[in-house]
Amino acid sequence: MAKRDYYEVLGVSKNATEQELKRAHRQLAKKYHPDVNKEAGAEEKFKEVQEAYEVLMDPQKKSTYDQFGHAGMDGMNGAGGFGGGFSGGFEDLFGGMFGGGFGGGGRSANAPRRGHDLEKALVISFEEAAFGAKKEITVNREEECTKCGGTGARSKDDIKTCGTCNGSGQVIGVQNTILGRIQTQTTCGTCNGAGKEVTHKCDACHGRKTINKTKTIEVKIPAGINHGQQIRLSGQGEAGTNGGPTGDLYVVFRVQPHDFFTREKYNLYCEVPITFTQATLGDEIEVPTLDGKVSLKVPAGTQSGTEFRLRGKGVKQIGRESYGDLHVKVKVMIPKKINTRQKELLEEFNKLEDKSDTVWEKLKKAFK
Repeated sequence: MAKRDYYEVLGVSKNATEQELKRAHRQLAKKYHPDVNKEAGAEEKFKEVQEAYEVLMDPQKKSTYDQFGHAGMDGMNGAGGFGGGFSGGFEDLFGGMFGGGFGGGGRSANAPRRGHDLEKALVISFEEAAFGAKKEITVNREEECTKCGGTGARSKDDIKTCGTCNGSGQVIGVQNTILGRIQTQTTCGTCNGAGKEVTHKCDACHGRKTINKTKTIEVKIPAGINHGQQIRLSGQGEAGTNGGPTGDLYVVFRVQPHDFFTREKYNLYCEVPITFTQATLGDEIEVPTLDGKVSLKVPAGTQSGTEFRLRGKGVKQIGRESYGDLHVKVKVMIPKKINTRQKELLEEFNKLEDKSDTVWEKLKKAFK
């Protein structure tokens, strides 16, 4: 069966950023991990995701793949590929066929493993996004068991060398194949490659080495953050195992809409009503901004829908001292009701108005 496109496997575009690749890989790896998903075909999908991620996260491999596709990946196993003396190629080939290698062994289950990354959505107000703020969030995460120190055992005396593999974590076997008798090396089924056995498990974590806890974390929201953006809190994810580093926490922001302003990147937009008289004669009006009211001069003869730009009255740009702009659109409001005096004045104004060059006169001339 032909391999699927790596970008299709991860569900990203060819212009995906490193963060987008990591996010896609994190979600799919959790979905298809064999320890979580027991459905048929889940393990193969997990391997497919891992392969795609490994290639697209490596600049050299990604460049080769973008240019030549899967054909360019042939011989890329190991350092230097097949041209480098089968560096890992032969071993990987037969490891895939017979479940083991020829002496190098696979990754030990006792090797340090980095903890899983976590993702948390945080709802904030329009003003908090614009000015920045500090908020607290709660996350459920796996933390190292403090009672056993992450060993999974009740005490040090309850940890002994595995009797099946003698502490190596690997079991050597011999298989008859079409190529003859081949020695294989597989992960020890007794200790799962750890090389150690726990005779009495920890009373707190029951041998899991970690405990699920609810943690309250303070989040510093940078001024200028926008809806859908995220920040990474290093080391605030789940605990690693066997001394591995802790994962990270990604906080994704959900910004609530504002009653008056709309936002596009760092610019703000609003609509302000003015009267017919203000538009005709001109006036100085007050306009709301995030920092308070400012004066805006409306020239005489301003048309409804005219947009004014107030420089630097938008949102602060993240990590910079510059600001976006505020775009104010004026809308001429026509009164629904007028009194008798107003009607008389408007009728008089109508008689005095020069209609020789109005839009309506031009339309009349065009259709004569």
